[in-house]
Amino acid sequence: MPETSAPRLLGPAEVRELAARLGVRPTKQRGQNFVIDANTVRRIVRESGVTAGETVLEVGPGLGSLTLALLEVGAEVTAIEIDPLLAAELPATIATFAPDQAARFRVVLADALSVTEIPGPPPRALVANLPYNVSVPVLLHLMALLPSLEHGLVMVQSEVADRLAAPPGSKTYGVPSAKAAWYADVRRAGAIGRNVFWPAPNVDSGLVAWTHHAPPTDEVTREQVFAVIDAAFAHRRKALRGALRTLAGGAEQAEAALQAAGIDPLTRGEALGIDEFVAITVALHATADGPKGDS
Repeated sequence: MPETSAPRLLGPAEVRELAARLGVRPTKQRGQNFVIDANTVRRIVRESGVTAGETVLEVGPGLGSLTLALLEVGAEVTAIEIDPLLAAELPATIATFAPDQAARFRVVLADALSVTEIPGPPPRALVANLPYNVSVPVLLHLMALLPSLEHGLVMVQSEVADRLAAPPGSKTYGVPSAKAAWYADVRRAGAIGRNVFWPAPNVDSGLVAWTHHAPPTDEVTREQVFAVIDAAFAHRRKALRGALRTLAGGAEQAEAALQAAGIDPLTRGEALGIDEFVAITVALHATADGPKGDS
């Protein structure tokens, strides 16, 4: 068999040259901060655990820095890019910097927040430098959309990484932590400094790794559990008896469901893990009418 050459990765000069040729100016609106350090994208791929032959979904590939590092380890890459100019240029960039791997790459021009299907083989991994302003909605949307995803690693704003990986009872635990736990075991996987980006952002970045697990219940739906989570955190200082009053149809009904689930009605939402939220939801739906406002 003929030998294949490894991809060349993008450095600061290549990123700026590509951007200048395309007339691209990174915008805050789309959270565009391009990675200019080859060691960083190699580290992301290494921490993700992606192996040769895996189909990987990448969101927001930009100019292709992380894409090339994924191709370098032998992955097949499906990239979702919202910017028409960047999406149109990516195949040419891959053909130039990774000609022997170009057949393992495809780009989809779409908004990852509203995409309803991914062409090609079902992806097993999600690896992405997610735009800061939509990172949590994108991650949760894709976890829900793609049951084929087994693991992943995303780079997000540092405080968002803390929230996603936070355990119950911690100061940063909230809706993102609880909802992510429905899909996966989530952990912090490291920090990324500002100087590996162009332009350098005003905040630090963090890596979040996750491993898929089966849904914690089939007695109630994910949407029903998420409605309880949303209500529990809508007023963080409220005890659950009050926070769930509207959803349950009254404070007494909320208290009864909480007691049936083995939860102190004076507990606050930030103290509960996904299993407790499931138990509350099951108890709410065990009543004759179920919670009010159920969709």
